[in-house]
Amino acid sequence: MTRAATVRISGRVQGVSFRFWAREEAERLGLKGWVRNEPDGSVQALIAGSDGAVAMMLERFWEGPSGAVVADVRAEAADIADVPAGFRISG
Repeated sequence: MTRAATVRISGRVQGVSFRFWAREEAERLGLKGWVRNEPDGSVQALIAGSDGAVAMMLERFWEGPSGAVVADVRAEAADIADVPAGFRISG
């Protein structure tokens, strides 16, 4: 089954290559979607794929790349129709 989630990651997550790390992890897991920096200092992502791959990515968001200090990861169900092909950094 395919599921999609919108995720907001907060803490020290900008300026530590979080988006590039997230794209690599998502591609490794076969996920589609996007990741971007937000003006409030958080990172937002849309991830979609198998239940297991989405669950694994949500766990990995808590770790982040070296240098990141993740304070919170919040996920909400998203519409699968909003998911682009591939995985990209959108901002």
